Amino acid sequence: MTGRSVEDVLALEPLPQKLTGQVALVTGSARGLGRAYALRLARLGADVVINDLDLTANRRYDEPLTPGCETVVDEIRALDRRSIGIEADATNEGQVHAMVAKVEEVFGRLDIVICNTGGALVPGPSVASEVPIDDFQRMMDLNFMSAVITCQAVSPIMKRQGRGRIVLVGSQAGLRSQGAGGGTSYSVAKAAVHHYTRKLASDLGRYGVNVNCIAPGWILSSRAVAGGRNEPETRDRLIQEIALGRLGDPEDCAKVVEFLCTDLSDYVTGQIIPICGGVCLF
Repeated sequence: MTGRSVEDVLALEPLPQKLTGQVALVTGSARGLGRAYALRLARLGADVVINDLDLTANRRYDEPLTPGCETVVDEIRALDRRSIGIEADATNEGQVHAMVAKVEEVFGRLDIVICNTGGALVPGPSVASEVPIDDFQRMMDLNFMSAVITCQAVSPIMKRQGRGRIVLVGSQAGLRSQGAGGGTSYSVAKAAVHHYTRKLASDLGRYGVNVNCIAPGWILSSRAVAGGRNEPETRDRLIQEIALGRLGDPEDCAKVVEFLCTDLSDYVTGQIIPICGGVCLF
């Protein structure tokens, strides 16, 4: 379900308000998976900061929002939560630090951070022995350095608070090799995210900060659908890889984010959790 509206969300069974009084920042959340995480956290009671390069990015992939809502910020407010939107480039250290300072200025705290910026967005070949170095660097910046920059910007706040939850977003592509060496730059960047998660968890644990990572598989996000993932031939081919026999929905990922941001995961840190329906079986 790529365009769940606030009306759809409100029609669902109410969630326990475990995050009331907490503030969450979700990068790359103007659409798609980031939007699903933001709405889930709001349903749990959190106030949510929406960050993206373009707060109207949903329009690029024809992802509908709730009628009357121009952005995900409006949707969060329609759920009776506080929200602001900040257009900032998560690969730019100065912009990220300014964003985090704005969050602290407005809300006075920051409890949850979802590092969702990324994607296989650099066109061109990415075969291991031939991928252009400039393309490799761009993909690393987008998927890996954006996460490092964000985590380093928010860590001082969480250290002072003595608590916090950080969820990084990796990929099944960072857990396995496929495609005869293709997709290298994206896969390697996500693998780097996975191991950075472990290192950051070992660093921040003493401060009461849990750090974990989700690794989505073949999910029907709006961008993936626009790219043809739900076309019959592609869908049928991918389903052959999936033990559960279906492609994933953004809510499948959002539910695991809920687990990692609430007391259900108090004793979980440094873990990479595949959300892939059984693509990664090892």
